[in-house]
Amino acid sequence: MEGTPQVKRTSWSTGLSVSAGSVGVVGHAGGVAVRLLADRVGLTSELSKAQIRRGFTPRHDRGRVLIDVAVMIAGGGEAIADIDVLRHQSGVLGAVASPATVWRCLDELTASRLKKVQAARARTRRAVWTQLAARPGGIPVSKVAGTDLGSVIVLDVDATIVIAHSEKDQATPTFKKTFGFHPIGVWCDNTGEFLAATLRPGKAGSNTAADHIQVLGEAIQQIPAAHRKALLVRSDGAGASHKLVAWLDQQDQIRGRRVEYSVGFPVTEHVRTAITQVPRSVWTEASDADGEVRVGGDVADLTGLIDPAVLAKWPAGMRVIVRRERPHPGAQLSLFEERDGWRYQAFATNTQAGQLAFLEARQRAHARVEDRIRHAKDSGLRRFPSREFPINQAWLAAVQIAADLIAWTRLLGCTGTATSLAGCEPKALRYRFLHVPARLAHTGRRRHLRIPDTWPWAAAIVAVFANIGAIPITT
Repeated sequence: MEGTPQVKRTSWSTGLSVSAGSVGVVGHAGGVAVRLLADRVGLTSELSKAQIRRGFTPRHDRGRVLIDVAVMIAGGGEAIADIDVLRHQSGVLGAVASPATVWRCLDELTASRLKKVQAARARTRRAVWTQLAARPGGIPVSKVAGTDLGSVIVLDVDATIVIAHSEKDQATPTFKKTFGFHPIGVWCDNTGEFLAATLRPGKAGSNTAADHIQVLGEAIQQIPAAHRKALLVRSDGAGASHKLVAWLDQQDQIRGRRVEYSVGFPVTEHVRTAITQVPRSVWTEASDADGEVRVGGDVADLTGLIDPAVLAKWPAGMRVIVRRERPHPGAQLSLFEERDGWRYQAFATNTQAGQLAFLEARQRAHARVEDRIRHAKDSGLRRFPSREFPINQAWLAAVQIAADLIAWTRLLGCTGTATSLAGCEPKALRYRFLHVPARLAHTGRRRHLRIPDTWPWAAAIVAVFANIGAIPITT
């Protein structure tokens, strides 16, 4: 406006200069809490024992190095060189391995040592779950349609594509016409922990039963024995193989253990024939995520309508349940679906009790694993750092450890006045907590990590440190 003095939009930067040379400032100070948690629950010492080599005493303890890599990944690191962020924190953390030492550490993680790392994780998890079980509410429960599943531990298995942007060992074209890897993993829906995973070439099949069985077997071993009495395994249609379902049925026969499964089932010609035989009165209303009636959705049990000769090829007690719903505008339907305008999806389960709507909602809740995969890709899974496949497999083990440490930070650290941080996704958790700056002050023989009072989440961060510091040390 004419006659009105113009305010310079760059006035805030007047007199501002930038230089290096400051001391006593710690960046990404929230990562210190994650590292401290690993020590308190005993994971660092367990990983150290798992990597002991007779006659060889490295300068940097290999358990400590692996924890530092996991902390780096939890903080958003995507390359081994990013370990230098932790080296910057040496005033708090002490000596941290160089990138070259990290390379050697990962290279030393052979298949046999990775099995020892898995065993170390399982022992630590047992201690963590013991602490969780002793708290009010106990182990977190998995919820479906507004109802919790009680003591049932839910394992979600799924595979994902990780694109490689350069030539890497065993990176191949994928079924999605991309290029890279096709890892498969298992997550615990109750706690958010990344229990087990294996790195596979990009050409690996989505429904390879052997890979599912291997990774699920490793995941079950990660669950403390006291909590293996009631398990639920969920998968999408990739899990609908005779070998996998038969293996799950065998697990259900183990004394003292109940293993239920809920896996996507292909809508084959036999299933379509059964659908056409369902009386209109048999269809019942489906449930949504909150347990309310799902408008435009119905469910029905097809088991008794499918050709007995077909069912005989599957384990006894398997049920096939189908859901139908009106498709959204623009959805592509099969020729069968175009006949009546419904979209059909089926799943198989050995659960005999419960309403059909609840069982179908329980299967649909498997979609939460997509969030777990997204979180893992935000925390190291999106990019493998090496050309060598074994090192990338070791990196995947570090990604699992990082996911567990974040899950345990939420469960054990983000309590009381720190609950505002408990529901944060990885990116938000870094922005608010892990990447907080701090000043390291020395008073007498003590060190003080001081979070700025002006940081919006300062009180919650201090509470997280206090909660982790109160965890009894596990050795």
